[in-house]
Amino acid sequence: MANIKSQIKRNRQNEKRRARNKAIRSEVNSRVKSTLQSADSGEGDEEALRIAIKKIDKAARKNILHKNTAARKKSRLTKRYNDLTS
Repeated sequence: MANIKSQIKRNRQNEKRRARNKAIRSEVNSRVKSTLQSADSGEGDEEALRIAIKKIDKAARKNILHKNTAARKKSRLTKRYNDLTS
């Protein structure tokens, strides 16, 4: 455990940020999974795809995902969605 006041504060900040980042990453993964499940079941819910892409973009904007990682995730998601719905 840190003894320095500034390090104690820094640890608190890091823990808060870690929890927030984990929640957003989890939300992105959940949206991607639900999009693929809807496409796989034959419904082809474009609204789910739009929301998943929106969540990925938002995570990239907040520097939770790197911009290239976000682009890769969106590309792969769109490709799989189109393959499953066609």
